[in-house]
Amino acid sequence: MKLNIPRILLVDDEYLALNLLEGYVQQVPGAKLVAKCKSALEAMEVLQQEEVDILFLDIQMPSLSGLDFLKSLAKPPATIFTTAYRDYAVDAFALNAIDYLVKPFSFSRFLQALNKAIQYQQKEHTAAEGAEYLSIKVDGKLVRVKISEIVYVEGMKEYVRIVCSDNKYVTFERMKNMEESLPTSQFMRVHKSYLIARNKVTSIEGNMLEVAGAKIPVSRNLRSQIIEELFT
Repeated sequence: MKLNIPRILLVDDEYLALNLLEGYVQQVPGAKLVAKCKSALEAMEVLQQEEVDILFLDIQMPSLSGLDFLKSLAKPPATIFTTAYRDYAVDAFALNAIDYLVKPFSFSRFLQALNKAIQYQQKEHTAAEGAEYLSIKVDGKLVRVKISEIVYVEGMKEYVRIVCSDNKYVTFERMKNMEESLPTSQFMRVHKSYLIARNKVTSIEGNMLEVAGAKIPVSRNLRSQIIEELFT
C-alpha cells in the first residue's frame, strides 16, 4: 500500500460540494482521486472495482445515508465525514470515523483531516508488518492463520482462498483487503487474482511463477518488477 500516494473517493449528493472537494484533492501533491460519486450506491460499485485508501463521505443522501453505508462495509477505507449537520458526530465516531468536517470547511481543515487519515493508515500498515497471525472467518468460526505459513492467496470474486503449507482456507474477503492485511515485506501481488509469499518463490518461467511447488500466473506488466524484486 503506497501511503504517500493516497487514493481518495468522494461521495456527496451535492454537485457544488463534490467540486469543492475535488479542487481540494487536486491541491495535494501526489493525491489520486479515484472517483467522485453522488450516492452511496454508486460508491459501493466503485469500491468493488477500485482500491481506495481514504473516503470523504456525506451523511444525508438519498436511498442510503452515509452512516448506513459505512455500517455496510466489512473493511471500509479510512473515512472522513463531510456534512452540514453537527448532530451526527457521536454516531460517526462510533463507526471509527477519522474526522468530522462540518460544511463549509476550509482547505486547511480538509488538509488536517486528510493528514490524520494518512497517519492512521501508516499505523495500521506498521501493525500489519509486525503481525504474526491473520484472523479470518471460516464457516462461522474465527480462525488464526500463521502468516509465515501462507504460501499464496487466490482471489475468487467475493471470496479468497488462502493456501498454507499444511492447510487451505476459504473466506469471504476481497483481495484488496488481503493485500493490505499482509505485510508487504513478506508478500507481493503478482496478478489481479494472486498474492504470493516472497520467500516461497523458487523459479519463474515465462509468465508462471513456481511457489512452493504451485504454478502461479504472473501479470505481464508486473513481470519485470517481480524479477527485479525476487531474482536480483
